[in-house]
Amino acid sequence: MQENQNKLKILLNKVPEVTVFFWIIKILCTTVGETFADFLNFNLGLGLTLTTVIMGIAFFIVLYLQFRATKYVPGIYWATVVLISVFGTLVTDNLTDAMGVPLEVSTIVFSVLLGLTFLFWYLSEKTLSIHSIYTRKREVFYWLTILFTFALGTAVGDLYSEQLGFGYLKTGVTVIIIIGCI
Repeated sequence: MQENQNKLKILLNKVPEVTVFFWIIKILCTTVGETFADFLNFNLGLGLTLTTVIMGIAFFIVLYLQFRATKYVPGIYWATVVLISVFGTLVTDNLTDAMGVPLEVSTIVFSVLLGLTFLFWYLSEKTLSIHSIYTRKREVFYWLTILFTFALGTAVGDLYSEQLGFGYLKTGVTVIIIIGCI
């Protein structure tokens, strides 16, 4: 009986197995977030507000589809990851560029929000495992974690590369080293 329940939970899990391919696709999706947001905002001239509205609507549509799915559906899942990366980037860009919130403050706020998400997730579910995303509540925690991670990544990345003057190459190498150590 227990074995059948475990197999059912694996089938119902709504996120992919974490493999080297997961990380390659994840890194590509992350890169798209910053690049696509800037492309729409600057290159197409949509501006920060219109870009945020368009990407916010697109993100919430695919997030809705993700929540409606009853199992892991690669197209929906990865579209959600791409759009949450764009939207998370835009959240930070709006705070910084449109509202004048310093990157140090955004970094602290998103760090705290991410920490609180992990805390409440663990207190509520007694696990932080992404191998058990088969309830609505766990999925909400999962996507909140990803949203705050992207917003935090943009805040920290912009803080180091632009404001502290490290540049994109040094910041990128630093991030790769930190991820490698973890």
